Amino acid sequence: MQDCLSSSDVESIIKQNQIFSNITLVFKPRVIKVSPKLDIAIIWVDIWDAQSSTKAKGLVNRCFNVGKYIVTIRGANANPGVP
Repeated sequence: MQDCLSSSDVESIIKQNQIFSNITLVFKPRVIKVSPKLDIAIIWVDIWDAQSSTKAKGLVNRCFNVGKYIVTIRGANANPGVP
């Protein structure tokens, strides 16, 4: 059986985890499966932050568990140039 992760699941996980206690989501999270053969997904999360990005910087490289999986938070380019 394959585990599926939805945007609603991600929002629920974020609300329950203490490392996100001062984080406000701007949009619904986007879940993208990396490959049909792998159990890896990328989750894009936009957060409300100050100009200095202090909240985002505090999350980068932090890890936490989601069930049997370990999640590592990585930073992304704030202005990727995608319309």
